Amino acid sequence: MTRVWQCVTMLMVVCVCLWGLAEATGGAKSRPRPQRRPPKKPKVKPIDDTPPAQNIDIQQMGGPWYLVNAASKCNFLMKNGLKVEATVMTLTPPSSPDTALSVSTTTRLNHQCWEILQAYTITPTPGRFVLNGSNPLLNTDIVIGESDYSSYAVFYYQKQGQLTMKLYGRSKDTLSEAILDKFEDLAEKKGLGLAYVFAFPNYSHCESVDKDHVINCVPIC
Repeated sequence: MTRVWQCVTMLMVVCVCLWGLAEATGGAKSRPRPQRRPPKKPKVKPIDDTPPAQNIDIQQMGGPWYLVNAASKCNFLMKNGLKVEATVMTLTPPSSPDTALSVSTTTRLNHQCWEILQAYTITPTPGRFVLNGSNPLLNTDIVIGESDYSSYAVFYYQKQGQLTMKLYGRSKDTLSEAILDKFEDLAEKKGLGLAYVFAFPNYSHCESVDKDHVINCVPIC
């Protein structure tokens, strides 16, 4: 009889252990599975969410434009922002849809007047261009963000993820405070506050350039 009770007792202990194990296993199964993290949104280039001026007419953009302000975090401006030289950009619109926008920029380098020649490739989007580098990774994307053709124009340049904004005026005269404030607001929205806005002089522009001082394409900053 004693052996019978011992067997019954052992059987009860085994059943209790199995029941506890089943509870533990069942609890593990009932736990909610960890959810996967949502996929990261693709990184948008700053210039990609900058639409060009609506129905920009590149023919009306032709002629000289005087650089008034530039907003950028590029090393050159950060180091030389207080010593920038008067700069003028002259646009020659393409004669046909399959030709490029010719760009001539004159400025002083090492106390000498230089002319920088560039060709902006036309894209299907009016007001959007590409300055081709030595390889696609070095291309510069360009957008004419705003312009009234007669007094001011805002250009956006992006190369290797770095954005530069430039405010141009049709003449050497100072632009109105309203336009200057608008440019600063646009720059602020791109993370380029007043600390990254540099003013260019509206005097001492180059009147002529020697042939020896003409170069083709330099990095935009």
